[in-house]
Amino acid sequence: MTVFAGDLSFGASLVGENRTRFRLWAPAKSMVLLEIDGRPALPMRAAGDGWFEAEADCGDGARYLYRVDDLLVPDPASRAQSPDVHGPSVVVDPRAYDWRTPDWRGRPWEETVIYEVHAGLMGGFKGVADRLSELAALGVTAVELMPIADFPGRRNWGYDGVLPYAPDSAYGSPGELKALIDRAHALGLMVFLDVVYNHFGPDGNYLSAYAPNFFREDIHTPWGGAIDFRSPEVSRFFIENAVYWTQEYRFDGLRFDAVHAIAPSEWLDEMGEAVRAAAEPDRHIHLILENENNSATRLAGPFDAQWNDDFHNVLHVLLTGETGAYYQDFADRLAERLARCLAEGFIYQGEPSPNHDDEPRGEPSAHLAPTAFVAFLQNHDQVGNRALGERLTLLAHPDALRAATALLLLSPQIPLIFMGDEAGSRSPFLFFTDFHDELADAVREGRRKEFAKFPAFADPEKREHIPDPNAVETYRRSQVEPGPDAYDWRAFYKALLALRHGEIAPRLKGATALQAHAIGPKAVFAAWRMGDGATLSIALNLDTEAVPFDGAPKTQPLFSHGETWNDTLGPHRVIVWLDAAS
Repeated sequence: MTVFAGDLSFGASLVGENRTRFRLWAPAKSMVLLEIDGRPALPMRAAGDGWFEAEADCGDGARYLYRVDDLLVPDPASRAQSPDVHGPSVVVDPRAYDWRTPDWRGRPWEETVIYEVHAGLMGGFKGVADRLSELAALGVTAVELMPIADFPGRRNWGYDGVLPYAPDSAYGSPGELKALIDRAHALGLMVFLDVVYNHFGPDGNYLSAYAPNFFREDIHTPWGGAIDFRSPEVSRFFIENAVYWTQEYRFDGLRFDAVHAIAPSEWLDEMGEAVRAAAEPDRHIHLILENENNSATRLAGPFDAQWNDDFHNVLHVLLTGETGAYYQDFADRLAERLARCLAEGFIYQGEPSPNHDDEPRGEPSAHLAPTAFVAFLQNHDQVGNRALGERLTLLAHPDALRAATALLLLSPQIPLIFMGDEAGSRSPFLFFTDFHDELADAVREGRRKEFAKFPAFADPEKREHIPDPNAVETYRRSQVEPGPDAYDWRAFYKALLALRHGEIAPRLKGATALQAHAIGPKAVFAAWRMGDGATLSIALNLDTEAVPFDGAPKTQPLFSHGETWNDTLGPHRVIVWLDAAS
């Protein structure tokens, strides 16, 4: 039997057969009681520095809570909940799962093609596992789960989690999550997890009742008080969480949400280095940031890449013509901006950003490898943060969308596909929660107020038609439905990904940009020197008019979409070609 388990400073840990040690950090309290279902309350021993400990004769499946004053609270390091965030925590034996793929060591970063999924919308952990064969056949190499940390209710995007060690029971059990990952590894797929370390959700977080110094008083985030990573205990809580997911659950990588809200930022490097130190020397672990600050400095350390919002934003404007709200940063010089993105990664590298009150945003990034950037045409944020959750299939010309998809899948940046893209889905992906009472009202009205800055919703009456995040129907409408041309889209994706794996991924290590420039108002030419010395070139025109272009290949291109004329690049046209090393 092959098992993976590690010791945690926090929570419930089995220390023997039917014997469990409980540890809680409650620095604001002088007494804590442990209440195990069906037993008298057990006083916990004060162990110094705010720690309380107890051991009890109980094992896997035991349900428990901590009593602080008159309040019963779950374990902040709970490995599972029954049934939800306000209920009892559950002792979990991490050694109960027998891994079938213990020798799996992952895949190199250059081979990565990410498919982002919401586990709940795909039928929970079992439902995701059932789709893995299909995704592997498509050419996906990594499935990224949106956050699964236990959240209040039965449906949520995942970014309102409050118990970061507990997979939400609405998706399945810890064993079912491990079985999903095990199945993926058997198919040659990596599995990444989106984790949220910048805030806790608004319902079910009891930390302030017994550990108020978990939070800073001098910094506030859009989601509430900032977490105090300067505290050794707080730092350890999240570092151990990252190691827990990659070691005990064998996730192949983590995506860290909105790290621009984490201070001090140097803590990120400490955490990333700890994850790498805990992994086996020959194992591929991939760490990805989401960072609105476009901080190239962070990518010089233990992190592989950053989600490149600039790639999405400029292409969204090119495809849709929308320039409201944050798209105003990309409203002009579209082809020049896209060319910079293809050559240097970030578009904003210290220039003033209109959407950020004309404050400088970003750092120079031209020195970074193309694979330091995760590119996408849409993701959960960029679809779900639209008021009506529309996908590009409803917003863009289909030929232009195909050309942009070819750019995404065949350029050297690491591509991310959002669930349903490959099937031409036209169903919305909406923002959904399962809050109640005053919190539900606040979330609904807050979301509608948020869209007041978008021209389409400046009228208050129009904002009333924005779907209620808490309505069950909002969640149901977000289920992925294949589009009417799903077969054609799947064939298109499969063909492009076969080209990527056969011709581009093997050459990615050591690739550098050679040039990129505008050749029309919505057209660019870009070229990269690949790791084997070959030159990869892409010419793209997203305009409705042809543009002059005399650089097309004289031989058969690697891929071509759209009409061809002599010395011009037709509308919605893309050409991709490789020139062998001379």
